[in-house]
Amino acid sequence: MEDLELQVKRINEKLQSLLRRHDAVLKENERLKKESGEWQLKFSDHSAKLEQLQQQVEILKASKGEMDESEKKAFEKRLGQYIREIDRCIGLLSE
Repeated sequence: MEDLELQVKRINEKLQSLLRRHDAVLKENERLKKESGEWQLKFSDHSAKLEQLQQQVEILKASKGEMDESEKKAFEKRLGQYIREIDRCIGLLSE
């Protein structure tokens, strides 16, 4: 009978240990999810900043006339996209 009680006690201790580890893992998971969200936000901000800086470089090259043909075509294509988007917005506003 004592062996049975001892086994039950060991099982209970192991169960308590597992529950504590489970809680610790859940807390760590929450912390990592929060950290991941923060990193994704920073990445998004940096990507937007990079895009903005690349556009500024293109504009500076265009203003100095230092663009080669492929850069000019890409720049004109981007300008065309902006103009179409502006026209679409104006059309939506005028409705």
